[in-house]
Amino acid sequence: MQFQLSGQQIEVTPALREHATTKLDRLTRLDEKLISLAIVLSVDKLQQRAEGTLGVTGATLHAEAAEADMYVSIDVLFDKLVNQLRKHREKICDKHQRETREERQYG
Repeated sequence: MQFQLSGQQIEVTPALREHATTKLDRLTRLDEKLISLAIVLSVDKLQQRAEGTLGVTGATLHAEAAEADMYVSIDVLFDKLVNQLRKHREKICDKHQRETREERQYG
């Protein structure tokens, strides 16, 4: 999987990179076939913003979080991405189950 972490008008410190990398394990545990993840960190007045775009097979998931602390923003961002990835996987599983039921019914 490609992982890109960049900062917009903010320097990405090794501590921020390490924090984001450790959170990445939560996503890879859900799905090993992730294509890419691009995270952009930025500061907007008093808000620390984290935006992420996750490429998975068949879809692109996007989430953003704005908090007072950058580490909290990264945590909230990953929480949102994990929830979206779970919903996406459930949708795919439901679709496959429906197809097999229809094949048994009409086959």
